Amino acid sequence: MPDFQTLFQQVKKCSTSLALLKEETTAKILSDLISNIEFETQTILEANQKDLDKMDKSDPRYDRLLLSEKRLQAIISEILQVQELPSPLHKVLEERTLENGLYLTKQTVPLGVLGIIYEARPNVTFDVFCLALKSGNGLVLKGGSDAHHSNLAIMELIHKALEKNGVDKGSFQLLPPDRNATKALLEAVGWVDIIIPRGSQGLIDFVRENAKVPVIETGAGIVHTYVDATADLEKAKNIIFNAKTRRPSVCNSLDCLIIHRDKLNDLPAIIEKLIEAQVEIFADEKSFEILQGLENVQPATEAHFGTEFLSLKMAIKTVKGLDEALEHISRFSSKHSEAIIAEDPEILESFLNRVDAAAVYANASTAFTDGNQFGLGAEIGISTQKLHARGPMALSELCSYKWIIKGKGQIRN
Repeated sequence: MPDFQTLFQQVKKCSTSLALLKEETTAKILSDLISNIEFETQTILEANQKDLDKMDKSDPRYDRLLLSEKRLQAIISEILQVQELPSPLHKVLEERTLENGLYLTKQTVPLGVLGIIYEARPNVTFDVFCLALKSGNGLVLKGGSDAHHSNLAIMELIHKALEKNGVDKGSFQLLPPDRNATKALLEAVGWVDIIIPRGSQGLIDFVRENAKVPVIETGAGIVHTYVDATADLEKAKNIIFNAKTRRPSVCNSLDCLIIHRDKLNDLPAIIEKLIEAQVEIFADEKSFEILQGLENVQPATEAHFGTEFLSLKMAIKTVKGLDEALEHISRFSSKHSEAIIAEDPEILESFLNRVDAAAVYANASTAFTDGNQFGLGAEIGISTQKLHARGPMALSELCSYKWIIKGKGQIRN
């Protein structure tokens, strides 16, 4: 068995100098990483294909696992965006001089060493490295066995970029894809400062229940969009279609369409493009009366509500109005992303103020819940909790702060 404690100690020790890196050095490392991706595209894709060959194409994780030249170009664009963002470190958040002459500043600092546990998402390896480097944090990655060949190839390119610029690669390490490594990481008290799981609700629950290191929950998205009686039909059709089909395997995709009962006659038009796209619909009693006979429409069961489908499947719930829609969301939401389509300003404002979620939308697709789309560069995950960070976690969310006190010999009575 590998000596995990020694590895964690190495990451802790090596990463203490990351906050001192000059911005030019960080920018050069990211530039060299981009060059490595462009030069080694085929190497990455071949490693990724080894992982894909082991997974059934019908598995919802297949799309998340898949890398392509187009997706690598999108990853490069995200790296460039992170590169151009200002450093989040050493910012003075607050300052004051006390009556006794002590000068206090509150300044941003790295969290320390991040432990990332994730499943079949090799793009995460790129994203979290760039954000960790830019925010001065060390990194211990624990990817799943489904993406191990991909992650190994990516880490090799990362280490090449670091070594080329004289930065110790010991600050950024990939663990083997076995349970012993997971257990060791979850118990790495004193060496790892925070654990961030990215993946299914099952993974998140397992990490939360077993970690001895503090955890920030991210990822699971049980997403609803409420179509109010005042909704514009064209907006509803386009928003629902985009939120469900743009990329159904990701956490911001739509799982449940909630519709006002006065809008039921418009329901066939709203889901017309979904039916054409072979989306499987699970309709409650009232909506099924309207939709029965259409292809891929079947009655919903209680189990279909509160499910993160991660595929071309969607539930439909009929409600009497806003209050009932909010009750349904409150019961089943994972507090990731929720949306309303309406034209009544009071209804819109009430929804936005009353829904408890990290991202709440009015007349827009939930597909925008993404660090890159929010102008934050890549993201380390979507936090669905309320302590420290909420929503897309990017550079500023990977920082803590400390108080710096400067004196001239003062002592306390």
